[in-house]
Amino acid sequence: MQAKNQKIVVLGTGGTIAGESESADEGLSYKPAQRGIGELLKSASSTPLPWPEILAACQFEAEQVAQLDSKDMDFETWTRLAQRCDHWLAQDDVTALVITHGTDTLEETAYFLSQVLNHSKPIVFTCAMRPANFKDADGPQNLRDALVVAASTTGAGVWLVAAGEIHHSQFVQKVHPTRLNAFDSGETGAAGSVQNDKVLWFENFNKPLPSLRLHVSQLPLPAQWPWVEIVMNHVSASQKHVDALVNAGVQGVVFAGTGNGSVSSKMKESLLRAQIEQVQIRLSSRCNQGAVVPTVNHVFDASGALSPVKTRVALLLDIMSQQQSH
Repeated sequence: MQAKNQKIVVLGTGGTIAGESESADEGLSYKPAQRGIGELLKSASSTPLPWPEILAACQFEAEQVAQLDSKDMDFETWTRLAQRCDHWLAQDDVTALVITHGTDTLEETAYFLSQVLNHSKPIVFTCAMRPANFKDADGPQNLRDALVVAASTTGAGVWLVAAGEIHHSQFVQKVHPTRLNAFDSGETGAAGSVQNDKVLWFENFNKPLPSLRLHVSQLPLPAQWPWVEIVMNHVSASQKHVDALVNAGVQGVVFAGTGNGSVSSKMKESLLRAQIEQVQIRLSSRCNQGAVVPTVNHVFDASGALSPVKTRVALLLDIMSQQQSH
């Protein structure tokens, strides 16, 4: 249990959890990022159940890092968020961070932080599928659950807590546009659950080892980040997409192949031409469960076992790391 005066810092970035609609009956049409993180924290402590003992033993500090719809998340905000996380995690009396975030790009932000921060304390993301003033808003309970997980968890790791489930940042994906349990970790499965302010970690979940691709202090200015795009394979996919990107100066391409990273013949030719022009190619799968299993038949780099959007984050950081080593 947390000792008195130990601190959980709650960072706000906007999203639906901070959104407001014109009516308490409207849950789909609303303006995201309208309420401040202090107000959200107050709402979490005002849920019907009494404030649990594990949270009563903690102090909280709130900071508004950004206030945006997560579909508009950008490199500037990522950099600032990573810097603020690094600052707070370095404080001896801070035991964990909680971050509120929009659902659309949460999995990318969570994975990014897992690759640029080197601390032995947990970071717990949370979110909402309904705006804050909706009659059955899910944000207050999600935030409360995230705080409970943060207060009862030790060790490094970046997690998502929503709809009573705990997911690890390496595996979690948004899989549904509207339902409350919009996130899933595919065949890996959730890491645990939160029920009535109690955390249950699933015994069959194997937590990935912490990894660091590039420390936050080494990140270049956002305007200097490499240009990396995602291209998808589909029936009669045109190789002109890749050719146009290469001609425009793209530095990396993540190819979301069919099945086990399959690449059509014409697309393969264009990707090989891109490699000749020093464009880095990474292979992933457009399937929403499972990862590409590299074989001798794979021409392009298929290592990493990540979704297309997380493969893009990894390639961004790898290119930045290579640039600094030269």
